[in-house]
Amino acid sequence: MSDPIPYGFKANLDAPPEEAEARLRDALAEEGFGVLTEIDVRATFREKLDVDFRPYRILGACSPPLAHQALTAEEDIGLLLPCNVVVYEGEQPGTSVVAALDPVLQLGVSGRDDLGELAHDVRARMQRVIRGLETG
Repeated sequence: MSDPIPYGFKANLDAPPEEAEARLRDALAEEGFGVLTEIDVRATFREKLDVDFRPYRILGACSPPLAHQALTAEEDIGLLLPCNVVVYEGEQPGTSVVAALDPVLQLGVSGRDDLGELAHDVRARMQRVIRGLETG
């Protein structure tokens, strides 16, 4: 994966944001995730702040079986769900960046060692999503 970040992983794609997002959604689905929430940051900034911003979307990805497992262990863990994934316009025209929050760090704030295996499973799935976008 390109450009490591301390709280997640990301990939730079030679594709415009719309194409990158479509590929991202397909890759998430292949790993058992659906998109529950969507925030169009650009549109929100335009509407609420009257400022222009690059195309930028925040997607809340969720795997119902994995979410059920986490919520069964602790009901309040929903504060740490879903998995955030972003897709935004890169520095060069026609490019995009896709990044995912590291689920091990995300669930690690709970202090629940019993969620470690689940968090590592989700991390592996998200890493496959990001890696697949780089090679696909």
